[in-house]
Amino acid sequence: MAQDAQQLVDALEGLIGRPIPIRVRLRNGPPAGPPGAPTVVLRNRRALRHLFWSPGELGLARAYVAGDLEPAADTDLYELLGAVAAFREDPEFLGARIGPRQYLGAPGRRLLAAALRQGAVGPRPTPPPEEVRRRRGATHSRRRDRAAISHHYDVGNDFYRLVLGPTLVYSCAYWEPGARSLEDAQTAKLDLVCRKLGLRPGMRLLDVGCGWGSLVLHAARRYGVRAVGVSLSAEQVALARQRVAEAGLADRVEIRLQDYREVPDGPFDAVSSVGMAEHVGSAQYLLYARRLYELLAPGGRLLNHQIARRPLPPGTAYRLSPFIDRYVFPDGELSPVGTTVSRLEDAGFEVRDVEVLREHYGRTLREWVANLEAHWPEAAALAGRGRARVWRLYMAASAVAFEQNHIGVNQVLAVRPTPAGASGFLATRAEWLAGAPEQGRPEGARDTDLGDRPSVR
Repeated sequence: MAQDAQQLVDALEGLIGRPIPIRVRLRNGPPAGPPGAPTVVLRNRRALRHLFWSPGELGLARAYVAGDLEPAADTDLYELLGAVAAFREDPEFLGARIGPRQYLGAPGRRLLAAALRQGAVGPRPTPPPEEVRRRRGATHSRRRDRAAISHHYDVGNDFYRLVLGPTLVYSCAYWEPGARSLEDAQTAKLDLVCRKLGLRPGMRLLDVGCGWGSLVLHAARRYGVRAVGVSLSAEQVALARQRVAEAGLADRVEIRLQDYREVPDGPFDAVSSVGMAEHVGSAQYLLYARRLYELLAPGGRLLNHQIARRPLPPGTAYRLSPFIDRYVFPDGELSPVGTTVSRLEDAGFEVRDVEVLREHYGRTLREWVANLEAHWPEAAALAGRGRARVWRLYMAASAVAFEQNHIGVNQVLAVRPTPAGASGFLATRAEWLAGAPEQGRPEGARDTDLGDRPSVR
């Protein structure tokens, strides 16, 4: 068995032309590969066949989701994913080309022989049922966007509550020095968004992609605004409406099952879009920016909180991650932050501030993974074992990607200037972030008695 694993590793390294960063163990045998490296266990022939038919990320993901591939018991998942990510992003590996010469030459023949000995050559395994396979409609049509959102968010509210915790906030937390918990950090993030938007009693807020309503609830309770939240997820909308009713805020907060492109009742004094723009797509992004601009009153602010990728070298085509595209965010796309800023400016916005929260998201994701693992039997029962494995892999791999600076997340604050060019911002960042009593208040706005009620979390 040890010889079989070593032959497989030798053949694979011969094909790619360099050592692999992990150890490989076949079923219950000893591992082969660099000493001290994290170890992955191929539990059966089907794991090998997933890799044989779909070499690379997709085959690995299918084998893991199906339960055919596991980190060894003594291997830390983050260490394993970090080693694979660093290897994949290494310039030497990116510059290597594996083509017919490698596959049809001696390295390819050795790999095929090793695969034959292990039973990897056989019928193509059926992908796990959690994989998106058939998509209907044009990319980012309203029908297809609804299906993509449903795939990701309609997994079950109880499942998400286990993972996200009581705040039910599914975006990067804000880890201030005094934060004692994920709940503290998520509440701080909600408050940061409200302060950046300059919310005041009587203002009207639109939250695009409102999730389970946490931001609009916080804004209404703490800042006295009237808020509309829109989402394409039926399950999110149902729970958000329930939370609004339980908070006694139905007169000030409305939750709609609605596409942002269909919102008819602007203008709003402020618009927030937190973790939603990744679903828009590059071809539609300018239309998205223009629509939000139209929905804002002159002087109104937009807070766009969005995951970003690193810029690619000139002439390099952007490719969606096959695992993320098929299992997590169908049709999702990431853009560099510079592209996002440019599109907002093209739509007429003046960009006033960009804040990078990359390290904050790595820590947030580790908290979510810890929540999932702490409630694993219940989570697997709620969402299914395969779906729970998808979320564990996706969140752990994303944490590594943020920590290694392969992706980032940014809050971009922009304003729709008045016809005279006024922004309504105070002179310094410290001043406008702290706010002023009369800043941004619409004409005729009345104070709202919030008493000493705590924030809705």
